Amino acid sequence: MSLVGIIMGSDSDLPVMQAAADMLKQFGISYELTVVSAHRTPKRMVDYATTARDRGIKVIIAGAGGAAHLPGMVASLTPLPVIGVPIKSSNSIDGWDSVLSILQMPNGIPVATVALNAAKNAGILAASIIGAFEAEVGNKVAAYKTSLEEEVLKKVSKLKADGQPNDFDA
Repeated sequence: MSLVGIIMGSDSDLPVMQAAADMLKQFGISYELTVVSAHRTPKRMVDYATTARDRGIKVIIAGAGGAAHLPGMVASLTPLPVIGVPIKSSNSIDGWDSVLSILQMPNGIPVATVALNAAKNAGILAASIIGAFEAEVGNKVAAYKTSLEEEVLKKVSKLKADGQPNDFDA
């Protein structure tokens, strides 16, 4: 049974949304991935959103470009947390249309919104939500964040070893 649903408005969004799937795999979280268009398949969108909870989904990650109605419409139909991924599409205004469409939800219909094309962050956020209730996943997320800190500290050490001045770490 999948814990996270990854949906996108078009299969052309897959190169961006694959990063969410990759992060969920890294954390050992089961997911499903499919195309659900708010504009071209509204009945499919309603069916997906209204059945997700009963199918065991805990979090939905929804990616969309352009008018980007998918995350907000899905959030209006389900009690589950929805993470919106704005996608820069070929006919957009640098992706701002997608960002603002997902970000500017009315009170009562929240959508957690990550940065433009930041499906990786959506995967991490979904894992964090699940990890708040499942210790094993929470521990994996904590270890991932520790690894990020270790990477930065290695870079600091390399700069020092290369003789770069740094009074902060004196």
